[in-house]
Amino acid sequence: MPRRVTAELDLDLGASVDLIFQITAAQGVPLATENLTFSQGDRHYTPTEIVDQSGSRLHRLTAEPGPLAVRYDAVVPGASQTPHTSDLETITYLRPSRYCQSDEVFSQARRQFRALAGADLLAAVSDFVASTVTYTPGLSLGTDSAVTTLMTGQGVCRDYAHVVISLLRAMDMPARYAACYAPGLDPMDFHAVAEAYLDGAWYVVDATRLADRRSLVRIATGRDAADCAFLSYHGGYVGLERMYVDAVVDDETWDADIPDDHEALVQIA
Repeated sequence: MPRRVTAELDLDLGASVDLIFQITAAQGVPLATENLTFSQGDRHYTPTEIVDQSGSRLHRLTAEPGPLAVRYDAVVPGASQTPHTSDLETITYLRPSRYCQSDEVFSQARRQFRALAGADLLAAVSDFVASTVTYTPGLSLGTDSAVTTLMTGQGVCRDYAHVVISLLRAMDMPARYAACYAPGLDPMDFHAVAEAYLDGAWYVVDATRLADRRSLVRIATGRDAADCAFLSYHGGYVGLERMYVDAVVDDETWDADIPDDHEALVQIA
């Protein structure tokens, strides 16, 4: 399934700043074309690429004060590779993390999902989060955790993912966070989903029900949003003046009228 993805960020830098971006397709995603540029007027920066243990590609540079234009586009012609998952990874994704406090929701999860396991547990957690959290752009904060979202009942995609991950970990199912490009997402943005480890494979849970899981393009993978931020910086002020994200399926045979039922087990392709 060919997909085209685009990201444009216009930043205002108040000083010389150490910038780290995670906006490109992850390692292992097949690319027919890919372009990534960082420019200040006539000046162009060449970033250092760092690939983490999950295959996320980080691009780091130090830019001078002033406006910085970041542009990325890529064509993904087909399915990505499925890397082997180590025992260490599964252990890591069972532990509580900054935004996914599985230890704090342990009692609730055990009461609500007792006697459930495997695909039944996955479906029950997805349905619970989809029905109890309301998608509310602009009202959640970047510091909100799964516990906050369970209390307020509102959030955006990152918040839904954090709740799903926390509840699954509390039920002894490894779960992780994935940042993605999501064709058809409305409103369009960088998207976040949860992934659960079941029978030797990672399956996508998107409790927002806003994206077709079959068309996602992986950007980054981690314990929670802290590992997958599209931008982090150190050493000065950074203002995000404009951001544009787009993702489309570039395939005439793709039938968008056949929706994702969010019941079948689906992997990020």
